[in-house]
Amino acid sequence: MNAEKKSRRTVIGTVASDKMEKTVVVKVVRRVQHPIYGKYMNRQKQYMAHDEGNSCKIGDKILIEEYRPLSRHKRWVVRGIIEKAL
Repeated sequence: MNAEKKSRRTVIGTVASDKMEKTVVVKVVRRVQHPIYGKYMNRQKQYMAHDEGNSCKIGDKILIEEYRPLSRHKRWVVRGIIEKAL
């Protein structure tokens, strides 16, 4: 039996908080169309992600990937920094 690795979800978001040790809060904004009126709206959600090296700062644009549960709220891990904040 071939053991194929299941691809994990990845999303791009902005760091909203970096006050915890090895953890960042990432805000992910997505645009959805209203089912009746057709207007596009911004929907946002926050995820807690594991940042092993404490390298992310507030305002950084980062790539996070779904991961095994690391704590009560952490199910994501930082895979890379796309753009540093000013």
